[in-house]
Amino acid sequence: MTLTVAALLAQAELADSDSPKLDAELLLCHVLGKGRSYLRSWPEALPSVEQVATFQALIARRRAGEPVAYLLGERGFWSLDLHVSSATLIPRPDTERLVELGLEMGPRGAANVLDLGTGSGAIALALAAERPDWQLTGSDRVSEAVLLAQANAERLQLVNAVFLLSHWFAELQGRRFDLILSNPPYIAADDPHLLQGDVRFEPRSALVSGADGLDDIRLLVEEAPDHLQPGGWLLLEHGWQQAEAVMTLLRARGFMVVNNWTDLAGNPRVSGGCWRG
Repeated sequence: MTLTVAALLAQAELADSDSPKLDAELLLCHVLGKGRSYLRSWPEALPSVEQVATFQALIARRRAGEPVAYLLGERGFWSLDLHVSSATLIPRPDTERLVELGLEMGPRGAANVLDLGTGSGAIALALAAERPDWQLTGSDRVSEAVLLAQANAERLQLVNAVFLLSHWFAELQGRRFDLILSNPPYIAADDPHLLQGDVRFEPRSALVSGADGLDDIRLLVEEAPDHLQPGGWLLLEHGWQQAEAVMTLLRARGFMVVNNWTDLAGNPRVSGGCWRG
């Protein structure tokens, strides 16, 4: 017997999820090709046998912990709908704070802006959408991520963003930017959170950075001045307990106006400074 929409949702047990009802609805909408309003308007609708089987398979994968964003192949970020894959981190709302600060600290006119470790291209593309006169460059060490980011740019018709394969600044020698941003790996190698939730399925290379989580941030702070125009800003996302350490690194390297900004939950999330040159 084919199950109704309401019955399928009622059977979707996702006890380990933070948002079980929403997860189930998003997965069913994905299978049906409908919006969430359809589920409420047509609870007695009868999906096909194939749709029921697909939905139940997705629920089983979600029950095993696989992130909804990977199951759907997409995630909303800023004002954009981005395609995502297991080759990249899942864009998170906290990182929108980095976009807000980039818009605030960046030049008001034309500018060259760099997003290091771009992943799906979320930061670069959000800035490109808001500032058509900015030229965005996104770099990543993972070729699958670069291809995904470029595909997102083309699908969103954001012609002022390009993406290249580079481990941090390795392929950017001689280039300078008015603003550099990054959401780099910043989790310590022995952090127990690596065994919990969505991060179990995300690429470890995009999460872990040495014994204290600061190895990549140290490198970025050290090398960024060689790629910043005088007066340019470096903005770095980091863990909520790392603000003082990151600001200390920035000051020691010679950055000025060093500051930290909190995320939506009030946790220290982004630190940055201005390079006087």
